[in-house]
Amino acid sequence: MRWAVFHFQGFLSYGSREQANRMMRADHSYKGDCLLKYVLVTTNLLFWALGLCVLGLGLWGLLEKESLTQERLESLGTDPMLTLATSGLALTLLCLVGCAGALRENSCLMRTFCTALLAVLASQVLAIIVAYGLQDWITGVLRAAMLGAVARYQDDTDLRFIIDEIQVGLQCCGAENYQDWEINSYFNCTAPGMWACSVPPSCCVDPLENGSVWNSQCGAGARRLDELTAHRVVFLGGCLGAVSRWIEHHSGLIGTVAITLLALQILMLLFTASLLNRIQWNKVSLGHWTDQP
Repeated sequence: MRWAVFHFQGFLSYGSREQANRMMRADHSYKGDCLLKYVLVTTNLLFWALGLCVLGLGLWGLLEKESLTQERLESLGTDPMLTLATSGLALTLLCLVGCAGALRENSCLMRTFCTALLAVLASQVLAIIVAYGLQDWITGVLRAAMLGAVARYQDDTDLRFIIDEIQVGLQCCGAENYQDWEINSYFNCTAPGMWACSVPPSCCVDPLENGSVWNSQCGAGARRLDELTAHRVVFLGGCLGAVSRWIEHHSGLIGTVAITLLALQILMLLFTASLLNRIQWNKVSLGHWTDQP
């Protein structure tokens, strides 16, 4: 009798230990799932804020150029600011999908987020490889594009907006130098009118009168002046060199930001896949336990 009671107590003790082990494994799994969810939600919120900034920049460009007015809606499809706004909106929505999938442990949302993030990551890596391997070709393409934009400056409001922002922001003029504006039919020295041998006001060293009013004629006749005099009125250096100097000067920061963003995206992909596997494993384990008598 004592032998039977001893073995019965041992059986109960074994069952308690097995149940305790299961509870401990479930507790560890729950803590791991919470950690993964918090990391995913935090990184998604960071990229969501970045997406809002890009979206805001695109909308600012559309409003600044008055692209949403009725008379300009027909050309909205080719507006680069619309592309920027669309990219920001897509990034914002993608991050919201990632947040919702992680918080609600929704397998469908998390698979959608994983697939989209993998496609974005692959396209970024491919773009970096192409940019690194074809630097000379890209430089030539940028030079041809900049010269083409200079030639069509007065005919395309989108190009005019972009060129003005680049020339004001980088304090440059033309593609290689300020004489590039000779290829524009409105600014070349044989053109009729006051803009002959001129440059746009965005090339001017001080395009504002009294610090507030835009002087649209500050670059009139600037290319008739000798370089020493013209240097006081307009910027002589081209924007291609200015862009190269800016990239070279900020290469460390650009590389750090690019590597950080890629690393965050890779970690988000790995964490999402891990959390998705944990969710599937928990569902299988829960079904196995509930099926037991």
